[in-house]
Amino acid sequence: MYILLIDDKQPILDFVTPLLIESGHIVETASNGLDAYEKALQKPFDLYIIDHLMPVMNGLQLSKNLLSNPFTANTPAIFMTTQNLTEVTALTRSLSFQAIITKPIDAKSLLNAVNKTNEKNSTLYSL
Repeated sequence: MYILLIDDKQPILDFVTPLLIESGHIVETASNGLDAYEKALQKPFDLYIIDHLMPVMNGLQLSKNLLSNPFTANTPAIFMTTQNLTEVTALTRSLSFQAIITKPIDAKSLLNAVNKTNEKNSTLYSL
């Protein structure tokens, strides 16, 4: 899968990027929501992994923007947060994330979420 990973913290990008690459994915990164939105409009991705709290444009606003654009609206997304999972789930209910991952990131949980998204996409495209 071609994944756009969005997080403003370099240690997160440094941890997640090689993890995804070692699992066979191609990864491009963005350090804030605006940068990510501009990249998403330039080429198609198979998955967005979006951080919640970022400068310039946060993950919720980025997700709303992606959903409102026909070019990006059907791309699945995984949401990452340091906030309370119950509150974030309530905030994101209308955004239909494939998964919500809490930080600190558990590699196994993230890869499971990515793999489940990949399986859903494979089924969708094979019909």
